Amino acid sequence: MAEKCDIGLMGLAVMGQNLVLNMEDHGFSVAVYNRTTSKVDEFVNSDEAKGRRIVGCHSLKELVDSLSRPRKVMLMIKSPDAVPAIKDVLYPDVSAIDSVIEQLIGLLEPGDVIIDGGNTHFRDTERRTKVVESKGLLYIGTGVSGGEEGARFGPSIMPGGSPDAWPLVKPIFQAISAKVGPNGDIPCCEWVGNRGAGHYVKMVHNGIEYGDMQLICEAYWMLKLALGMSNEELYDVFSEWNKGELDSYLIEITRDIFSVKDPETGQYLVDLILDTAGAKGTGKWMSQLALDLGVPSTLVTTAVYARCISAMKDARVRASKLLDGPTPCVCTCGAGDPAAKKEFIEKVRKALYASKICSYAQGYVQMCAAGKEYDWNLNLGPIALLWRGGCIIRATFLERIKEAFDKNLELENLLLDPYFKNAVESSQTAWRD
Repeated sequence: MAEKCDIGLMGLAVMGQNLVLNMEDHGFSVAVYNRTTSKVDEFVNSDEAKGRRIVGCHSLKELVDSLSRPRKVMLMIKSPDAVPAIKDVLYPDVSAIDSVIEQLIGLLEPGDVIIDGGNTHFRDTERRTKVVESKGLLYIGTGVSGGEEGARFGPSIMPGGSPDAWPLVKPIFQAISAKVGPNGDIPCCEWVGNRGAGHYVKMVHNGIEYGDMQLICEAYWMLKLALGMSNEELYDVFSEWNKGELDSYLIEITRDIFSVKDPETGQYLVDLILDTAGAKGTGKWMSQLALDLGVPSTLVTTAVYARCISAMKDARVRASKLLDGPTPCVCTCGAGDPAAKKEFIEKVRKALYASKICSYAQGYVQMCAAGKEYDWNLNLGPIALLWRGGCIIRATFLERIKEAFDKNLELENLLLDPYFKNAVESSQTAWRD
């Protein structure tokens, strides 16, 4: 009899494939299935997967039968809300995932685990957890952050669902997650809370990501437009910023893009990129759910609106031909005065840092309110450490958030913590200038 696999995964797009390879790297055998079965054969026979403990399956039943008990099946299926062609509604129809879950319920046994690793609305995870548990099975809805590279080499993982399922998947999830700490051995994966808590926290993570990117864009535009800085100068500024309080993945990759040139034209790539941005929907969800809770997640909401406006490219072009705007004004504060230029750059840095603090503060207020509303008992300090590595918003100052909640478990708002209070107060003048 063939040896049974440790876990099964359905959905072999790039994220799914990379998670499988990551699991196998860490000593776990994986059974895989995809609705388009030719993709199964292509993957298991690819250079990356060939010779590994990866078993291809051509049906859900075959996938389930290939697993050791208690069986664990992870779904990496795109929700329709993540596909731009699908009509955008508040709570999207995700019947494809429900259909797979219904089939799995008929194939699994009590104590087995179904895992949804997609960007799923927390209300669907709340509902599915109850349905699956009523059948004697266990359910996990988990956020997986870090994109394709994170999935392959170590993502941030935010699991929620049935508490009894956590010990069964913990060894796998913590093994494949990103690691931080002095010795690089602290996993960026820990239990978040019951039912939809994991997907809610992932949604807030994505919303904060929207805000971070919008803030960085505005800082860039001020330096580029107001000071007329070159891309070489911007590279140096962001390099310096990444050595201090703003040290983060997003500042790092922003710095790097200033040095990239288009191979066809020889021009800097950042000057050629079309000024439009798409969205997966999670930032919008965060804004909508903030209104449901009566909490002001204003920064993320503004960032979502900015993306909406950016997507209206044709309308903006037409309007620009009819509406006279102000004449762009280049700031002369740094002209021939290096000290004044340096002062302006520092004001932008302080404004960016203060705004970033407010973005996280608002996100934490919303998570706290949601935890109380849905009885999740969220442990807010450790959540910050889940984002310390592997994910898009990883940043040094997340340690400060953990410290703030360690000192005061009832902290109402990050801005009331002494460190963040002082940081914002010291930046206020520059921020308002």
